[in-house]
Amino acid sequence: MKDIAVTAPSDSLADAILIHLKYAFGKDAEHATLTDWRMALSFAIRDRIVDPWFASTRETYAKQGKRVYYLSMEFLIGRLLEDATVNLGLMDDVTAFFEERDIDAAAVLEDEADAALGNGGLGRLAACFLESMSSVGCPAYGYGIRYEHGLFKQSFEDGRQIEAPEDWLTEPHAWEFERPESSYEIGFGGVVKDLGGRAVWQPSEVVIARAYDTPIIGWQGAWANTLRLWSARAPQVFDLEAFNAGDYYGAAMPENVARTISRVLYPDDTTDDGKRLRLKQEFFFTAASLRDILRRFESEYNDLTLLPQKVAIQLNDTHPAIAGPELVRLLVDEKGVTFDSAVEIARGCLGYTNHTLLPEALERWSVDLMDDLLPRHMQLIRAMDAGHAGRHPDRATTLISDGHVNMGPLAFTMAHKVNGVSALHTGLMKETVFEELNRLHPNRIVNETNGITPRRWVLSANPRLSALITEAIGDGWVGDLEKLRDLEPMADDASFREQYAAVKRANKVDLAQYLAGRGVSVDPDAMFDVQIKRIHEYKRQHLNILQTIALWQEMKDAPQGDWVPQVKMFGGKAAPGYVFAKEIIHLINAVAEVVNADADTGHLLKVAYPANYNVSLAEKLIPAAEVSQQISTAGKEASGTGNMKFALNGALTIGTLDGANVEIRELVGADNFFLFGMTASEVVSRREIEDHASKAIADDPRLRRALEAIKAGTFGERFQSITDNLSGADYFCVTSDFADYWRASRVLDDAYRDADNWTRMAVLNTARSGWFSSDRTIRGYMADIWGAKSLSIG
Repeated sequence: MKDIAVTAPSDSLADAILIHLKYAFGKDAEHATLTDWRMALSFAIRDRIVDPWFASTRETYAKQGKRVYYLSMEFLIGRLLEDATVNLGLMDDVTAFFEERDIDAAAVLEDEADAALGNGGLGRLAACFLESMSSVGCPAYGYGIRYEHGLFKQSFEDGRQIEAPEDWLTEPHAWEFERPESSYEIGFGGVVKDLGGRAVWQPSEVVIARAYDTPIIGWQGAWANTLRLWSARAPQVFDLEAFNAGDYYGAAMPENVARTISRVLYPDDTTDDGKRLRLKQEFFFTAASLRDILRRFESEYNDLTLLPQKVAIQLNDTHPAIAGPELVRLLVDEKGVTFDSAVEIARGCLGYTNHTLLPEALERWSVDLMDDLLPRHMQLIRAMDAGHAGRHPDRATTLISDGHVNMGPLAFTMAHKVNGVSALHTGLMKETVFEELNRLHPNRIVNETNGITPRRWVLSANPRLSALITEAIGDGWVGDLEKLRDLEPMADDASFREQYAAVKRANKVDLAQYLAGRGVSVDPDAMFDVQIKRIHEYKRQHLNILQTIALWQEMKDAPQGDWVPQVKMFGGKAAPGYVFAKEIIHLINAVAEVVNADADTGHLLKVAYPANYNVSLAEKLIPAAEVSQQISTAGKEASGTGNMKFALNGALTIGTLDGANVEIRELVGADNFFLFGMTASEVVSRREIEDHASKAIADDPRLRRALEAIKAGTFGERFQSITDNLSGADYFCVTSDFADYWRASRVLDDAYRDADNWTRMAVLNTARSGWFSSDRTIRGYMADIWGAKSLSIG
């Protein structure tokens, strides 16, 4: 959408809203729809961001500050209107404006569609980091892709996941500014020619990367940074000659083919065409971002050796790992820098964040595909591999092996710092996936435990709790989350516990009403037990639903027993090509259909799986949750951030010693955390036992009975792929951890029966979770990796 310049910000927010309503959208107040009001409010709020945005840019240039560039395939920013309104301190004004007109302000805010720019924790982390970089005054850009349809919109048909395109851009996006002047040609394919001793890449295909900027305002509006997203366009939008020849479809083909690059997040890569598109996406946004970074640098400096002193480029996972070869290519082929110097300059700029210990999740691209799509880069990668081999002749790790380019080692060798995202994960990185590289480069790996922004995940998402906290300790915690420690004494204050419990119950009532609108009736007095995250075998949603089946069976045997009524909630999407994960979704929904219809146990147990999990749904689920399910196989979850959001909002964790669970347990106290399961080393040992799964099943009657019910078709289907996996290889040790998971779940039930002590434990979770602020994380990156300083002018 073209930007509509209506007026400079009025001193009166009310006047600004009405001006935009009239002159930008051609409506008067009497005939305005909810969307009209939301857009007018968005433009009025955006007006108030522009001045600090410009001032931040001017300050960065004036002080010649080092800029941080955060490259990520995902930015799961959710709705921006409430974020911006809260950070500018205008929520009271907005509420009053709409109350005067008898309009529900909450409905106006919720009319905004979630930006479909991510899937799960990776994208939400990137969004938190952007907000925190602005809040602490770190001059920064986020770079990604402006997906037209995001991942997909999830629905269920007969319990199975159905994918449809996200439609978030069918309405104007109020927050972005199109920048046609910031466009770059990005090439693919072709040949590399030697012209006078200089390599010249001549691509056979070219697309245009066009920039769209979204300002990201920090807390109290003192600093604003930019999220720059790239949209793919064809150099020639329309082939008039083909059209006039009657080839109407062919006339539009160049544009359609180019736009495919920025249509969908994570296209299914189970086919060769899918792999090709994914690699094109990754190179497209990385190459455009690097060109933009160099353009900005060269507008200020004429010495390329200064690049590492002025530019920090963070690679969020391996998706932008091609940045190393591309930056070297730009320096060597276009700027005339020698290869060795270019490698050193690039390494001085680049940092790499690893998010996984799963070898299959460290991307690998076939050499044939790389040679075909990025021939010059393949030449440079071979040279980098040879150079690393020459410096370390006894190493086993190579950038190229078995006909594939290994993007994890490539990112590692081309970065001056490589960080894990929790203490456990970072330690395991050194021992597993990067054991040899860590030995060769012993000071390269550092830890930066993930964090979350308190502005989004308490102040906005849980206004009742934030009001109670502020009443108790003041509002300084919003900008310094570790001040929540001042709440600790309140855990022993009966009046505060009563107020805290009332906040939780009110949030549960809201969520119960939301679920009722989606066909699931739940009792807000039941225990709300939540697992929300990407559906994956290592996250073990199937362990959760197995325990739910076993619990239902025992409840059905003795419905008058002393049970804790509970609602088991799930949320999350499975990748379109991940068949097993989609079958887990099907099983959860099949169990829900049977359990929720059972008259014997309906007062004791319900299962809810609201479709299309996104940021806005998380903002409903997390404040109401009382139990946080963090049950991944130990050694597989890098960190998690949902676990932090739950703890901060007073949900007690049942979990394994995995990822940031370790640090959460240390901070909130072992007595306020329900631990179960094997450690990472015990998991490795367990896998070495032949038939470990069948032994676990034989030893546990509850587990055996639950599996037999699935096999017997109790839940409609027989789910053979799941039962075969669990009784066979069971790589993620679901069966081996089941008995201890059941034990910990019943300990949790017993704790929940003591409502007052449960509330005390919940208060301590909130009070002791302040360390998990993304502001703290960003300051760590600034000091340990980026060498950047705060330039905050507020």
